[in-house]
Amino acid sequence: MTLLLGSIADDYTGASDLANTLTKNGLRTVQTIGIPDPDLALPDVDAVVVSLKIRSVAAQEAVSAASTAEAWLRARGAIHVLYKICSTFDSTDAGNIGPVTDALRKAAGGGPVIVTPAFPETGRTVYAGHLFVNGMPLDESPLKDHPLNPMHDANLVRVLARQSSGTVGLVDLATIAGGADAVRSRLAALGASGVTAAIADAVFESDLETLGAVALETPLSTGASGLGLGLARALVHSGRITQPARAAGTALPAVGGLAAIVAGSCSAATLRQIAEAERIMPVLRLDPEKLLSGPDELAAAISWAGDRIASGPVAIAASADPQAVARVQARYGREASGHAIESATSAIAEELVARGVRRLVVAGGETSGAAVDRLGIPAFLIGPEIAPGVPVLGTVGNAQGKMLLALKSGNFGGDDFFAAALSMMH
Repeated sequence: MTLLLGSIADDYTGASDLANTLTKNGLRTVQTIGIPDPDLALPDVDAVVVSLKIRSVAAQEAVSAASTAEAWLRARGAIHVLYKICSTFDSTDAGNIGPVTDALRKAAGGGPVIVTPAFPETGRTVYAGHLFVNGMPLDESPLKDHPLNPMHDANLVRVLARQSSGTVGLVDLATIAGGADAVRSRLAALGASGVTAAIADAVFESDLETLGAVALETPLSTGASGLGLGLARALVHSGRITQPARAAGTALPAVGGLAAIVAGSCSAATLRQIAEAERIMPVLRLDPEKLLSGPDELAAAISWAGDRIASGPVAIAASADPQAVARVQARYGREASGHAIESATSAIAEELVARGVRRLVVAGGETSGAAVDRLGIPAFLIGPEIAPGVPVLGTVGNAQGKMLLALKSGNFGGDDFFAAALSMMH
């Protein structure tokens, strides 16, 4: 297998979002969970998205994992590697976007790296180096209150500079409006002045197309799925894609079996989706404090699901509003409480699959990562899109047999997302 585009995604839902975007824009794509085992047979594709869980781990651990994935992708011919980050730039002053970008840049031979989380389709735009969410500065939007990586500065030049070893510059919107040659000239000037990474403005898809065309000429970029859109369109335009993927995604075989939803995200969107799901299916809302205080809440949840799963889909949610999350974090600590909830939700997912669930929807980036790891799923084919950024996923090489999954970032999807997902997962 020889690749054109490789990507290292910092969480599993973001990887699915990117794989979906690449497929929609013409690239045959597979998403792997970690670096594939040598014995895993992967289909012939144009792009591989390697899913890691490095958004909230120690910077040194993130750098090590990303560097190993980058070497694997380069060894298979990837001409460009995209380090895929969240479109809300979730990170702290210690990393991990800066340290990983620095390390991958060094491995790729240097030069300024284009960095942008812009994805207008999902309401993320960058102007004057500032990140906006549906027209609101990031630090004024509801997305500022991420439970692990709260974001209280919308100025991405400042944010990235605080966590990078090099100097951060800006490619502004006026330059991008001037076309690819103007962007190339700006990058060359920044590089000559010692800049190692450049935040790039992007307000429209055409801006991403310009950035993708320029980035493809370099070995590395850092960004959200919007930059993946630009890279994919540049590859197709170059004529190097001989068998374009169908925009609707791969037709996945029917699976059947029981269906369930597991939610760990505390985003406002997921909380609305859980409330809507209560209208059409049994929903169990877990008490986060009880989950952390002992095994009884977990055992009760598994028993509750066992009594109902044969009659139709069920949903189990460890999601809570920001105030409840803050209380739990204050008592148990941010890292310990997050790990305990991930462990509990992944254990529930494992038990549901053991009881016959073959269609599983997981809400939340960390929750999805923990659940997929617990289930030991090695890779996914990309199916049709449920909502922007969220495709149906078909398992590849799964020990439990064929399954269909949807891994949803907390903020994605409309209020009826869970019903829509299950209706598309047959």
